[in-house]
Amino acid sequence: MDRTLYFILLLVDLCSVSECVQRQYYFINENKTWTEAQRYCREKYTDLATVDNMNELNKLNKTLNDRSVEFVWIGLQRKWQWSSGDPLLYLNWGNAQPDGKDECAFIRSGQWHDGGCSATNAFICYSANTGLVFVNQLKNWGDAQRYCRQNHTDLVSVRNQNENEQVQKIISDNNSSGSDAWIGLFRDSWQWSDQSNFSFTDWSTGQPNNDGGYENCTAVKHDSRGQWHDIVCNKQFPLVCHEDKLIVIRENLTWSGALRYCRQNHVDLVSVHSEEMQHEVMNVVKRASTAAVWLGLRHSRIFSIWFWVSGETVCYQKWAPGNGTSEEDCEHTVRSGAVQSGGDQRWISRPETDQLNFICSRY
Repeated sequence: MDRTLYFILLLVDLCSVSECVQRQYYFINENKTWTEAQRYCREKYTDLATVDNMNELNKLNKTLNDRSVEFVWIGLQRKWQWSSGDPLLYLNWGNAQPDGKDECAFIRSGQWHDGGCSATNAFICYSANTGLVFVNQLKNWGDAQRYCRQNHTDLVSVRNQNENEQVQKIISDNNSSGSDAWIGLFRDSWQWSDQSNFSFTDWSTGQPNNDGGYENCTAVKHDSRGQWHDIVCNKQFPLVCHEDKLIVIRENLTWSGALRYCRQNHVDLVSVHSEEMQHEVMNVVKRASTAAVWLGLRHSRIFSIWFWVSGETVCYQKWAPGNGTSEEDCEHTVRSGAVQSGGDQRWISRPETDQLNFICSRY
């Protein structure tokens, strides 16, 4: 029998496999604040529980069966974001900050604090032309934002330790008293702790209501319906952690190096057999630091087909235009498959010698 035909016949039956991609949930019967719960889950598992669909909701609620608790923390919190739209990759909160009471951030002695947006402070603008601009005028956060956007670019974003030190220096150089100064950080819409897309909700009737103005975290009410309530973050409840099926490794390796790493430290480079698995990939790939991220996808010049390292042929496909075609057969470079970390996160063909982040499967 022709080798190519034999290989295809050997694998074609596997195209019906549809992997069930569900998070594993773990109930932790220890009373913690939301921030303490987040820290615990990130140390022991992946993060505080994320819920993306009805199947996951049912699975999470099932973990609470027979538990004598009233509320349980999950990973949904009203998020902090930069006025400029820059990603929030660096944090430098002061002790016991943010305390969950306020929606805008200022800098004091190099550390960040949350404050009432109606308070008045000096502030720091960023100009695309001249860099940092200290404005020694007392304005509330909204007026400071408008001033910066009208006269410069925006309120300053602080993206790393070096920028934090620069901001503190410009305050010290321009104001001997070292007063508080607004930065461009504010709290707005809801977001999952693990940065997953926020689209699915199960709020109880009348929730979220932000009663008292401080309810910035989410807990499941453990009753017959198991729906969500917004609650003050410093209350103490048990928690539910989750462990993801997939993990992004922010280390740049060739495709072969990534395959070896995943098999030594987890299970394998990820294989994407279904729309459900692609959704999981899209959720985690945004944490990558490279424009593309290796998948367990390989092109065989001998058999003229793409296949997954798990042994399955590529039945479900999410190729970007111009990728995944027969043109790879004519190239001398060994090709492997990656997923775009931005845009619509489609698959692309890359030389296997490229050095990229990669996604490992844990199960």
